[in-house]
Amino acid sequence: MNILGIETSCDETSAAVVRDGRQVLSSIVHSQIAAHRPYGGVVPEIASRQHVEHLPEVLAEAVRGAGLEWSQLDALAVTYGPGLASSLLVGLAAAKGLALRLERPLIGIHHMEAHLYSAFLGPKAPAWESVMPCLALIVSGGHTLLLNVEAPGRYRLIGQTVDDAAGEAFDKGASLLGLGYPGGPAIDRAAREGGNPGAVLFPRGFPRKLHARFADDVDPNACFSFSGIKTALLYHLRKYPPGRDGNPAVADLAASYQEAIVDTLVTRTLTALGRNETLVVAGGVSLNRRLRELLAAAAAARGFRLLLAEPAYCTDNAAMVAGLAAHKQSPTLAESLALDACPSVEFG
Repeated sequence: MNILGIETSCDETSAAVVRDGRQVLSSIVHSQIAAHRPYGGVVPEIASRQHVEHLPEVLAEAVRGAGLEWSQLDALAVTYGPGLASSLLVGLAAAKGLALRLERPLIGIHHMEAHLYSAFLGPKAPAWESVMPCLALIVSGGHTLLLNVEAPGRYRLIGQTVDDAAGEAFDKGASLLGLGYPGGPAIDRAAREGGNPGAVLFPRGFPRKLHARFADDVDPNACFSFSGIKTALLYHLRKYPPGRDGNPAVADLAASYQEAIVDTLVTRTLTALGRNETLVVAGGVSLNRRLRELLAAAAAARGFRLLLAEPAYCTDNAAMVAGLAAHKQSPTLAESLALDACPSVEFG
């Protein structure tokens, strides 16, 4: 079964063809980083215009790269949310047009569930049914959450950020440090340049019921808060300019800031792990080398199985969308055309 996936939830224009949910025949991602870098973050209007401009060629290249004709596609899949409304609508419009032209079903995919599935793409990855039940950490620029994964399609949200996502904290921290955009890779590189992660003790935000509203089934001990660390970095830079009078250098601040974010992620995740034998980690922030180091060390010490998405499938991509779609029921054409964008749809 050959499925063409489309992903335009934020600032990556992507299309991919995946066979039988596992074999990635092509995966094309057009990055918009250069367009958004002058603004230090994603500008929705620019993102949607970039999708309109580049999606047609990205789609053609994905089909061409898969070695298929359009008529050989069995279904289409597209992200319907969460994400930027204007960006989601571009992908949905293209997907509906193709569904009508090719007379193929169109399967709507939840962006967070697709990130979860990204760890099961490729010939070396296990079948996702084989590792369930398990715990999943999905950590990206827009989301940070912990899920109990009971079975495919059966998820229970047990923890999430109460304010900023980890990726957003990296972006804001990199901006304050003058390291550029995107912030995660920039801080990771700076920290590797001899940075001392113990130079500054930045706060590990710990939300409590007194400070934040939680759903009844969400555990405060499995939740995250990253807004305070940005403020702490801002005031530290004002009081102790880096490199002056013996103050910590930028590399030390980057390493310390990264350590606080990563330590928070690892500590909360291990608290939530419980008796689960497998931990799945996905999302753009899962590319962070320090996060991978600490998780690998914890897995070796505690004896749980750690599954990380391949680097090519960590950031937003259409391969995870097309792969997941193979496990979904095909809708009717009328149902496909009724699919709408849901920018704030919940998960879990």
